[in-house]
Amino acid sequence: MEIFNFDILSLFTLTNIIAIFAGVFIGLFIGALPGLGASIAIALLLPITYSMTPLASILMLLAIYQAGEYGGSISAVTIGIPGTPSAVVTTLDGNALAKKSYPGKALGYSLAASTIGGLVGGLVLLFLTVPLGKFALKLSAPEYFLIGILGLIAVASLSSKDITKSMISVVLGLMAGTIGIDLLSGVSRFTFGRPELMEGLSIVVLVIGLFAFSEIFSMVNKNLNTKYITDTKGLKTKVTLQEFRKVLKPTFIGSIMGSIIGIMPGLGAGASSWLSYATAKRFSKDPQSFGKGNPEGIAAPESANNATVGSALVPLLSLGIPGSPTIAIIMGAFIIHGIQPGPKVFATEANLVYGIFYGFLIITVVMYLIGRLVTPLFARALAFPNSKITPIVMVLSIVGVFATHLQYIQIWIMLGIGVMCYFLKEFDFSLPSMLLAFVLSPIIEENLRRALLLSEGSYSIFFTRAYSVVIILLILAIVVNMVFSLIKAKRVQRTSIPRPIS
Repeated sequence: MEIFNFDILSLFTLTNIIAIFAGVFIGLFIGALPGLGASIAIALLLPITYSMTPLASILMLLAIYQAGEYGGSISAVTIGIPGTPSAVVTTLDGNALAKKSYPGKALGYSLAASTIGGLVGGLVLLFLTVPLGKFALKLSAPEYFLIGILGLIAVASLSSKDITKSMISVVLGLMAGTIGIDLLSGVSRFTFGRPELMEGLSIVVLVIGLFAFSEIFSMVNKNLNTKYITDTKGLKTKVTLQEFRKVLKPTFIGSIMGSIIGIMPGLGAGASSWLSYATAKRFSKDPQSFGKGNPEGIAAPESANNATVGSALVPLLSLGIPGSPTIAIIMGAFIIHGIQPGPKVFATEANLVYGIFYGFLIITVVMYLIGRLVTPLFARALAFPNSKITPIVMVLSIVGVFATHLQYIQIWIMLGIGVMCYFLKEFDFSLPSMLLAFVLSPIIEENLRRALLLSEGSYSIFFTRAYSVVIILLILAIVVNMVFSLIKAKRVQRTSIPRPIS
């Protein structure tokens, strides 16, 4: 196999090593701070990847993502406030175990499980991406259009409590993706006569406005003097081999489920952590202790969310479809360097792809080593007040956007997006759905039009190809599931309304 012909020693350059260590350190720190998360850190650092090599920049962003998933458990365990959405499940047993004994024991389970989950996800990335990429070469415009639609529907059905609001978010993302010059006709669309928008809305501007600035407005709207105080005693992440053997089964369950769910575009670490927790509880010998400090309830979700990181790269590299919102941001680093992820990338950028495969495994090992050292320090950093964090994030956002484009108008666009997205988030619209729709918009539009050109305007091309029919059946299955979920939710809502006493 070609993957075994790659020179692994070429990864160990000074630039790549610095990128990996810096990414892990930043990911652990940002992940540990409630309300921020890896996506914001990646969005802020995306502009500096212009000056880096493609491999170093992508490894740094992946290191932030991988370490950020574990970092979210630091605040979840020590103070009961998850640093990332996927760490919400870890809070249930992690904080309970921390209150029973020292929090370091719970963090030790989390770090070990996250490392194993990350390694399993890395192996899935290593061995499944190439076969899936070769299969993707057999697909054509109709299949790519339908895969894009499949991703949108999957995201809309899972990323928000209100499916209608998720669908509206998807439409907004698709609309944002049409800004700029139409590649097939050469007509400018929604540019308002501004030459700065001819190339479309910048993914850096959108991502920073979407996540960083909307979060700044949320922080300002709350008490800026808020800070999180934790008991800093007993924070050493030490778990004996005998102790960890007891959680091998839930760790294995989380790793496998996280890897499978990560391959499915739109699901992400949040879904994998909840499903893994529920499955581990079902197969546990002591399910009644879940939520009361059972280490199995820490190992299952933590192994799952880190396994999802690696496997979410599989659809990006093989199909050009990001497996999660954070991977969609990392996709921006590919685009910045003029690289389009997809099945053709194996022929044009083979060394980059194989460097990512093996580099991801190195990132996971580095995360464990640095995590053992700095977890106690970052747990103490939770006393850092929001009044200090907010101006730092704001300055980094503005400097990052201006340094990327050297245009003041891009700062105003970012500000406008941030204000709009703050209100969208307040009304429970789905920002991840909007981002994924923006990324998928050109794929969907271009392949739809190419398919219709091939068929001379006939839509039968989508129903006469075997692969297309299979994808259509998957889409119908998801839609049917959405409809039944809505009907079930309405029935529950009706039965929960108290009837008037006659």
